[in-house]
Amino acid sequence: MQNLQRCTACPRLADFLAEVRTRRPDYHARPVSPFGDPRARLLIVGLAPGMHGANRTGRPFTGDYAGILLYETLHRYGFADHPESVSADDGLQLTDCRITNAVKCLPPANKPEPAEIRTCNHYLSDELKDASEIRAILALGLIAHKAVLTALGLKQSALAFGHGARHPLPDGRLLFDSYHCSRYNTQTRRLTTADFHDVFEAIRREL
Repeated sequence: MQNLQRCTACPRLADFLAEVRTRRPDYHARPVSPFGDPRARLLIVGLAPGMHGANRTGRPFTGDYAGILLYETLHRYGFADHPESVSADDGLQLTDCRITNAVKCLPPANKPEPAEIRTCNHYLSDELKDASEIRAILALGLIAHKAVLTALGLKQSALAFGHGARHPLPDGRLLFDSYHCSRYNTQTRRLTTADFHDVFEAIRREL
């Protein structure tokens, strides 16, 4: 993605990443690019890189707790050739699926500010415009759901977020919603493995 790795458009995030690089020089600690099949029909949109996951490894949902359920599920439903993702050089490949984030940089306390979400949205907008093959979009959480609506030029009130929801979009694509596969959501059982698999069953039926 053009100029993403050099992006410093959000001063708070750029300063935070500079601090992280100083403290942890072995970490990626830069904007994290999308990962997966460039001609995928499924685009998964997360929130932002995790401190010790994508921010460390440089690949979305790789090397942290949130990626455990995601990659196991992608493998189960034929989108990944391995059930786990531990590092950017582990050889894992995605088929017919690509993963990105609403915010490409690690935010302090995992909480991007509204202005940062808006500033970063043009990357997601470009991803959707440049990928005519995409037929289904999976938003992991409310922020990702809202980011997709913004990227498509839709009003925030147009489609309500709800786990398991299936939203036809004006351009003919489909937006699916799921609770984020974070440690908090899975350990509190807000999101169970069965719940997550049900979402992917619905996506597979569409594809």
